[in-house]
Amino acid sequence: MAADPSSPPPAAPAPDGQTSGRGGRLTLWGVAFAFLAVTVFGGHQRADDTPGAPRAPVATEAARADTHRDGKELPHARPTRLLIPKISVDAPFTGLSILPSGQLEPPPAANTNLVGWYTEGVSPGETGTAIIAGHVDTTTSAAVFANLYELEPGDRFSVDRADGRTATFVVDDTETYPKDDFPSERVYADAARPEVRLITCAGDYDHAVKDYTDNLVVFAHLV
Repeated sequence: MAADPSSPPPAAPAPDGQTSGRGGRLTLWGVAFAFLAVTVFGGHQRADDTPGAPRAPVATEAARADTHRDGKELPHARPTRLLIPKISVDAPFTGLSILPSGQLEPPPAANTNLVGWYTEGVSPGETGTAIIAGHVDTTTSAAVFANLYELEPGDRFSVDRADGRTATFVVDDTETYPKDDFPSERVYADAARPEVRLITCAGDYDHAVKDYTDNLVVFAHLV
C-alpha cells in the first residue's frame, strides 16, 4: 500500500521561507496528499485482468497563441488542455477533488484521453506545485499517460488555460517510486516557483490487488 494514512508527514515548507501564492492553498494540498500518497490510481481492474500494451493517443496539431514563456507567475485560471507533443498528448482537463476516504479521485476511466487537475491546488502557471494526474491504461485500452515514461529532462509541454494564456513547462526530472515507499514530501511539497507534477502508474501489474506497483512522476517548471 501507500504511505501510512494514519501518520501523514507534514507538508514541506517552500524554499527560503516563501509561501504559496494562493493564500495557503498548497498547505491544504500538502495535508491532503499526505493521506493520498500513491493511491490516486488504485484498482486498475481490466476485463481480462492483464496489463495492456502502451500506445500513444492520437493528437492534433494547432497553433497556440499567447504562450507564456518568461517563467513569471501567472494568475489563477482553470487549465483547459494539456499538450505534450513528444508523446502525442492533446487532452482536455477534468477537475478532481478529495474523496471521503481522503484519496484524490481518479479521472473517469471511461474517457482514456482525459487528465485531471486537483481544483483546490494551484493552477498550472501559478507559484506553487500544481498536480496533473492521468491513467496509464483502463479496463479497455491504453490511456492518456501510456507513454509518459518517454519524457526526459529538457522536453517541453504546455497547458492551455481558461484565461486564454498558455503556460509552457520544461521537464526537470522523471522518477519512478514504489507505491509502498512514495516520497510524498518531495512530490507534493510547495514550491517557490511555478511547478507541475505529472503523475501516473508504472511498474508491474499486480493481479492480486489489481493495481500497479509503482508511480511515475514527471517534475517540471514554468519557462
